[in-house]
This record gives sequence, C-alpha cells and structure tokens, in this order.
Amino acid sequence: MLGKTANGVFWMYRYLERAENTARLVETGQRIALTRAGSTDEEWASVLQTASMDSGFHQKHRDLKRDLVIDWMLRDPDNPSSVFSVVKAARHNARIVRTALTHEVWEAVNSSWMQLKLALSKPVGERELPKVLELIRNSTALVRGTTHGTKLRNDVYNFARIGAFIERADNTARIIDVKYYVLLPSAFPVGSTLDNAQWDTILRSVSAGGGFRMVYGQQTRPRQIVQFLVLDQRMPRSLIFCCRKIRDNLAYLLGDYGTEMPCYALATDLAGKLENADVDAVFDYGLHEYIQDILSALARLSRQIEIDYRFNE
Repeated sequence: MLGKTANGVFWMYRYLERAENTARLVETGQRIALTRAGSTDEEWASVLQTASMDSGFHQKHRDLKRDLVIDWMLRDPDNPSSVFSVVKAARHNARIVRTALTHEVWEAVNSSWMQLKLALSKPVGERELPKVLELIRNSTALVRGTTHGTKLRNDVYNFARIGAFIERADNTARIIDVKYYVLLPSAFPVGSTLDNAQWDTILRSVSAGGGFRMVYGQQTRPRQIVQFLVLDQRMPRSLIFCCRKIRDNLAYLLGDYGTEMPCYALATDLAGKLENADVDAVFDYGLHEYIQDILSALARLSRQIEIDYRFNE
C-alpha cells in the first residue's frame, strides 16, 4: 500500500473516533450542568482540558461559558478538533482513499458529513443538543458498522483499526487523568458523594456505566473504576483492550508485508506493560504518572507508525 493511502485511512478513522469522543464529552458536561446547582464553569473547563481544546478556546474567548464551550467543541471551524472540523477532514481523507473503501463505507462517511454539516450549520441550542449528539454518535457508528460488515480484512482494514484504537485509548487515558487532577484538585472529596457522582459521569462518558455495573454492582469505587477503564480486557474502551488491538493489527500488517517494523515492538511493549500491571501497582506508582506514561507511549507509537509506513510519501 502507498504511504499516502495508509495515512488517509489511518487519520480518517482517528478523526471519526475523535468526533464521537468529543460528543460524549459534551454530553458529560451537559449532564453535570443539569444535575448541579450553581455555576458549572469549572466542569466545562475540565471538559475542554480533557479534549485538549482549552488552549485554543482561551485564545479566542475571554469568558468561559457553556454555550461558547459547546460551540467551540462541536462546530467552530477555527478549532481543528471540533466535530465539524474532524468529520470534514475524515470525509476529505475518504475521498482521497475512496478506491480503498467499499461503496457502503464511502456512502456512510459522505452521508454522515452531509447530515452533520446541516445540523452544525448554526449554534446548537439546549433543546436540540441531545439530538445533535445522538446524530454524531450514530453517524460514526454507521461508518464503523459498514467497515466491519463490508471491508476485506486486509492492510486497509488494519490501518483503520489502528487509527481508531490509538484515538480511543488516548481519549480514555485523558478522561481518567483529568478526573483526578482537574475535577478533584485535592484529596478531600475522594470517596464522598460528590466524588462518586463524578466517577459515574466519567463512566457514562465512555459508555461504560452498564458494563461496570454488570461486573461490580451499583456502588462506584475509584479503584474498581480504574481497574475497569485501564486493565479490564473485556471493556472495549479500556486502555488494555485498545492497546492489545493495536498490537494485533500491527501483527497482521507484519504478516501482510513480511517485515517487522519498529512500531510493532513499541506496541508489544505497551500492551505488555498493561497486561502485567495490577491496579494496586498503578496507584502505588501514581495514577497521574502512569497515565502520562501511557499517553507518551501512544504518541511515540503513532509517530513511529507514520515513519515506518511512510505516511508522508
């Protein structure tokens, strides 16, 4: 495969995953806003930081207001990570690599872009917000479903999966990190009713609430949640699940091309680190430090994939 095609597929699926993750974060902020009395500015600040959109927002806006944050995250063309921007970029990449996609996948991407372009053509009001967020989630799910249902399991499919799982792992890691170091800047609320409510909101933001309750019941405890989001191999948005899938798909590329690239060793090391970890060791090491190590490893892995498979050629 040409590096340009690999690059287009990889980033197409990263962008679509990012759009869905952003919608979930906005939904999380809105849920907090609807269930809290008083100002929720700090909560919206944490949502921006989780999405790594805070710097650009503050460069453009002086005030931190709910409507401004939502507009920045969903539809502002000046924000390269807004849902509007990333779905537009995903559709652009899909056009570039159209011959590598099935007809069904292309139609799903194109249809998603047209619907979202219309839905985000004006500021999204509070009453319309749930429907717009649902549309974003359903649109990305449609692309994912047509990919799984129609795409040949070849190198194109593997690059698509690698891009999606790198983005998903990065998102989950940032949510966990911001939970402890923005939402709870001091140790005082840990274990309180406020703390448990915030943890439940975090679970919802990665669609993990139902799965968590099936495993652990109704009571939310920080260590169990970290275990579930970091080390549970059954949870499709956990760090270990995503990193194992990245390693597996790189292994399939190794089989396709017959050459073991440096990125495969990085992916193997990262997955192995998670497979050999336990939640007590994570907390002993420091949750923030552990998550930062994972984020750094994901960034190195992504850069190495681009180098190994000559994305710029």
